[in-house]
Amino acid sequence: MKKKLSNKLIDSTKLNNNFFERVFEVACKIPEGRVTSYGAIAKCLGSVRSARMVGWAMNQSHFCKFYVPAHRVVNRNGLLTGKHHFENENQMQVQLLSEGIEVIDDKIINFNKYFWDPCKELI
Repeated sequence: MKKKLSNKLIDSTKLNNNFFERVFEVACKIPEGRVTSYGAIAKCLGSVRSARMVGWAMNQSHFCKFYVPAHRVVNRNGLLTGKHHFENENQMQVQLLSEGIEVIDDKIINFNKYFWDPCKELI
């Protein structure tokens, strides 16, 4: 699929790949023991309404040639909504627990304590 921007044809799959790469770059900067949200990454990248696209990128992160800590990206309420995209449904929780983040019923306890805001941290 091609999109026309500024009188130039641009391959939208390349646009997606570029966005995904930027998402992966931010996700790789999330410190161990901290989490962020899909929306926070989208906002940091200047695409406030693209939280769902960030989720799609996280779903594709296992195809990267480098490690992307996708388990550290959750929804805005601290819910492990992406857990179904891991090898097993408990993997995301196990990885977070190993980093000292308590999870009960697929929700991070004290989410604000562990929340890492890329807009503030990457200045």
